[in-house]
Amino acid sequence: MTTKPVIFNNTVLRDGHQSLAATRMKTEQMLEAAPILDSMGYGALETWGGATIDAGLRFLNEFPFDRLDALKKACPDTPHMMLLRGQNIVQYAHFPNDIVEAFIHCSAKHGMDIFRIFDALNDPRNMQCAINAAKAAGKQAHGVICYTTSPVHNAKSFVKMGVELEKMGADAIVLKDMAGLIPPVAAKKIIKGLKKKIKIPVWFHTHETAGLGAASYLAAINAGVDAIDVSIAPFANGTGQPDALRMLAMLDGHPRKPRGVETEKLERLRQILTPVYEQLSDFTSHKNEVVDSDTLRYQVPGGMLSNFRNQLKEQGMEDKFEDVFAEIPVVRKALGWIPLVTPTSQIVGVQAMLNVKFGRWKNFSPQAMDIALGYYGQTPAPVDKDVQALAAKQAKKDPITCRPADLKEPGMDALRAELEDLGLPSDDEHCVIHAMFPMQLAEYYKKKNAPEPDPAPEPAPQADPGKQTGKEQKMILTVNGQAHKVAVEVVS
Repeated sequence: MTTKPVIFNNTVLRDGHQSLAATRMKTEQMLEAAPILDSMGYGALETWGGATIDAGLRFLNEFPFDRLDALKKACPDTPHMMLLRGQNIVQYAHFPNDIVEAFIHCSAKHGMDIFRIFDALNDPRNMQCAINAAKAAGKQAHGVICYTTSPVHNAKSFVKMGVELEKMGADAIVLKDMAGLIPPVAAKKIIKGLKKKIKIPVWFHTHETAGLGAASYLAAINAGVDAIDVSIAPFANGTGQPDALRMLAMLDGHPRKPRGVETEKLERLRQILTPVYEQLSDFTSHKNEVVDSDTLRYQVPGGMLSNFRNQLKEQGMEDKFEDVFAEIPVVRKALGWIPLVTPTSQIVGVQAMLNVKFGRWKNFSPQAMDIALGYYGQTPAPVDKDVQALAAKQAKKDPITCRPADLKEPGMDALRAELEDLGLPSDDEHCVIHAMFPMQLAEYYKKKNAPEPDPAPEPAPQADPGKQTGKEQKMILTVNGQAHKVAVEVVS
């Protein structure tokens, strides 16, 4: 066994809050912790990608590249890492090659160093363009293997994919266990197989959702993994990554314990981040903070558990939680045993909800139909023939077997023209965001360009002390866009 210290990466600024607080941490809430994180010798800080770009626009009124600029300035010494959904970029649909290339070029220009590239179906064809673009930008391209369990997935198939990704030009291989499903024995077997067959580094990412994460990390470390992802409590454990302090304690006395990760700084970070977690209490759930072995049955990623509970609540279907999640394996099998990672986790989850609400396959989502017909890529196993036929009939299009993006025409020129017609900035940064989130970008600028609200009214004169006051009345006053609850006494 190698005695080289294992590398810790930190995910608190991306997956930590995505998995435990519905991706609601604002950039300003990150800045106090950022310089400390930058000083600790992490292999990488995950600061962008995943759902953060959508959530920043949709809920936080932040332009995505502004966050990357701010965090790069606050953390200049540690490589920045992002999660990229291959040809989907950070959306759910496939995009033309030129848009993928432009997004990666812009991200690299704004400070991104490592592009962790995956495809939800584990179809390497959907990763090649992004790998090439990252390397062309002089950055690292890490090829991701999405771990899952099914009759068609095993250690041999995962190692085979790792070998293929190395041949495609990946600078490292990442075993991504998005749902916290991998047991220690399986982790050890896959990592050993990869280390034996490939020459590039092997990294490992998991969640603590089912209580297996830390133990599987230890098994992977013993098998020779080069780096693991950790987070910082309270944005750790549960549906997030194992806590850094916890992993340090687990490795106490181990020859591969990382050097330079100071416990005093980790304690300080916990003190800084705990109030932030409390500020996000509307988006946190105790259920996401504890071990949930149901994930082993439903194969639901940590980020999906957090966000999907909110969605069921919004749909008034909280009482159908168990029914919906029991339907997920049924949908997954019918769609070719696809792994559950964005966007397939959301697509399968929505279809499961539709099946429960309307009856199985009575209401077929367009995205699920596209998976069944090959428009997301090659599924690990054949799609159920009856389900595929139903999808073809409803979608009124035939199945395909080619790489989906091969059917896409270049799109950057059209995006630029659309933005110019809208009177919005038309640089590459805005083009790629408009391609993925046109409504959110328009709303962002609508708020940004809105006229200043009228000044606050002069305060009402105070009641004469000699006059009697009557019954108290409560009302809400809106001042500068902020609602304030006030109590008023009626003066007689």
